[in-house]
Amino acid sequence: MNKNGDITNTANELSSEFNNKVNEFAIILAAGHGKRIKSNRSKMLHQIWGVPTFQRVYKACISAVKNINTVIVVGIKAIDVMNVLGMVKNNSFAYQAEQNGTGHAVQVALKNIKNVKDGIVYVFPGDMGLIDKETVAKFRSDFKKSKSDMMVLTGIFEGNAEDNNYGRIIRVKETDAVGKSSGKDEGKVIRIMEHKDILALKENKPYVISYNGKKYSYTKAELINNNEFNSGVYAFKYKPLVKLINKISSNNAQNEIYITDLIEMFNRSGYSVSAISPEEQHVVMGFNNKSVLKEMEAIARKKVYERLKDIIEIDDPDDFFIHEKVVEDILKMDKKYNLLDINIGKGVHIGKDVKLNLNLTTLKNVFIDGNVVFGENVTVAPNVHLSCFPNQTLKIGNNVQILWGDIIKGNIVIGNNSRIESSVNLTGSDDFPLRIGKNVLIKGTSYIFGCTIEDNLFIEHSVLVKRKVKAIKNDKGEIQPVRYFVPESEGESSIE
Repeated sequence: MNKNGDITNTANELSSEFNNKVNEFAIILAAGHGKRIKSNRSKMLHQIWGVPTFQRVYKACISAVKNINTVIVVGIKAIDVMNVLGMVKNNSFAYQAEQNGTGHAVQVALKNIKNVKDGIVYVFPGDMGLIDKETVAKFRSDFKKSKSDMMVLTGIFEGNAEDNNYGRIIRVKETDAVGKSSGKDEGKVIRIMEHKDILALKENKPYVISYNGKKYSYTKAELINNNEFNSGVYAFKYKPLVKLINKISSNNAQNEIYITDLIEMFNRSGYSVSAISPEEQHVVMGFNNKSVLKEMEAIARKKVYERLKDIIEIDDPDDFFIHEKVVEDILKMDKKYNLLDINIGKGVHIGKDVKLNLNLTTLKNVFIDGNVVFGENVTVAPNVHLSCFPNQTLKIGNNVQILWGDIIKGNIVIGNNSRIESSVNLTGSDDFPLRIGKNVLIKGTSYIFGCTIEDNLFIEHSVLVKRKVKAIKNDKGEIQPVRYFVPESEGESSIE
């Protein structure tokens, strides 16, 4: 089977049935590649705060509109993108084999929406990874209140006008070219004009546009200083969209079908087009290069810090990662306990399945990922690595100390009041879990895999693999320590 056949089969396998009781659809454009961002990875799989950008857009849509139907348009690295989301309810994948523009992507998506008489279709770029539930909900509400047939979500450029390379939103003025009132047409969107086309205008000749039987005049300076730009987010009434979408021409320099052409087509057909701008401008950011992606990551980090700064201690607001799922857990803990005493050191990374607890201190550059469950009063020293696979649990008891540079990975339980000193490596697998009892001290350059270690033991400079370590008392009634244990070696003949 050819590549396109494989992609189509995967799309069919991972698509689910739409909810026929909901007549709202979100089309997410996730067919872009990483060429301009200089990456072999799909542009849509680049992450903002630990989540691929297109997946963030998807989550914003399903959070804002209950049971909304979604169509995700995939293209470059299509199978990789589809596998990240997997099969979810009310979602269909549409394959855009050739990237012929945003309008073409919507044409492809609409083929998956069948047997629909009326409704609303939203279109979102998949790289708009800062868009949130609140923005989508407000955009939806504004569109319904406007009674428009099409609405554009616009951004407001906050820098110098000469640095604004975005396409400008041209609206109907208060009065037309001869000074007559625009009436109810005032503020409606006439078209989007690209920056390069504005620069090509003559300085002293006004730019005149006809709309609804009237002419409107704009100077070149007026257009350049217009700071309202197109974000690439749209809402449409279903009927006029399907009526006009296949009539878009590709008669342009790039020979592509642009969704922006629908604005003039809607206007010519007697439909109304309006626009609204979000309260927070960063939500309409998209990216085509690594530097902008980094800016978006910094904004996401700042938002997380603002939510947590008065609940837990974060040593460096510019250098930490706490997955949003853990952030929600912390907020719930704050309501339950109020006094958390959690400290997050500079450079700490905390993954989505980690369960934090009261009086936890994680010092500089600690990495924690997987189903890691903390007891109370735990201290983790700098440069420690704690992780396990998704089907495993790493459980750390109360009053445990984990010191500098330790690597602790896998299916492990560490009992209460134990202390794992520096440069220790602990590993447990599914078949050979590691169980460490209470009041255990492990120190030195020790490596322990798949063992059962009883309570109150002291282990130093030892290599223990799949052993049971008993707490045996000596003549004085003291539990004898385990020191310098090294198993028989293999391959001695290879060593001189």
